[in-house]
Amino acid sequence: MSPENLQNKSCMPCKGGVAPMDRQDAERMLIEIRGWELSDDARQLRRTVTFSNFVDAQLFATTVGELSESEGHHPDISFGWGYCTITFYTHKIGGLHENDFIMAAKVNSLMK
Repeated sequence: MSPENLQNKSCMPCKGGVAPMDRQDAERMLIEIRGWELSDDARQLRRTVTFSNFVDAQLFATTVGELSESEGHHPDISFGWGYCTITFYTHKIGGLHENDFIMAAKVNSLMK
């Protein structure tokens, strides 16, 4: 699947009861979302974006938050002077789901 295909998908509600993605599947999908990394236990996706000031980092965090709200799939976001870190995982299943990769691709599209 290409990054464009991922960013054109919408997140589907996850009600739980689904096994999180295994490391092998996550690594296969990770290829499509440049700049992201898997956590050591392969249960989270993380990306830190750098900026030249606080205001741009804050604006990016807000933009990602608005995008996430529109998709109904929310990351953990931390930011400060010159950085914004986005972490996606599906809370209900305690790991990664296709939705996390969809959102990572959508976040990447904000940086073009």
